[in-house]
Amino acid sequence: MLVNADSGAIERIIALQYNPDTLTRSLQPKAISSESADRSEALRLKGPPVETIKLDAEIDAADQMELGDTQTTDVGIHPQLAALETIVYPTKAQLDNGNRLASSGTLEIAPMLAPLTLFIWSRNRIVPVRITDFSITEEAFDPSLNPLRAKVSIGMRVLSVDDLGFNAKGGNLFMAYLQNKEQLASKNRAGTLSALGLTGLP
Repeated sequence: MLVNADSGAIERIIALQYNPDTLTRSLQPKAISSESADRSEALRLKGPPVETIKLDAEIDAADQMELGDTQTTDVGIHPQLAALETIVYPTKAQLDNGNRLASSGTLEIAPMLAPLTLFIWSRNRIVPVRITDFSITEEAFDPSLNPLRAKVSIGMRVLSVDDLGFNAKGGNLFMAYLQNKEQLASKNRAGTLSALGLTGLP
């Protein structure tokens, strides 16, 4: 889902055709790890971990072709691929405006602002992300070379309050994600020392 970073208004929703079979997540803690750090710093965290997400999705025109969908017959799965690809492109209007400002002698042009991308994987995972890696393998084509089947691999980095700030819409969404994670963790049944073969700590 793409939303306006300031207002939070929904700009576009992109749903995957099929749920991926696997989702890979990694978390890199932000700890004070310098060898020369004071011993009292060993357990301190500087902020939320850097969380990355990787998934592979499939897009297939077979069902639409069977139903005689005219758009699919015309252009295959180009629209679905383009909807995903344009997340990482600035718009034509933004590029034209940047070129116009440069041509008029503007000394400094601010980088183009993209909508805030939200990765939604159930109601328990709604996180602001930046796409860091994107690859498409097209596997079948019609006689006009329109793609009919493709595998899409997407890598994302979760954006936390360290990236977005506490007062931004994305920062609020990250805090809600963290709070939900803490609530889920509280529902986990706690272990016991006896389960570890211990009666107490040495």
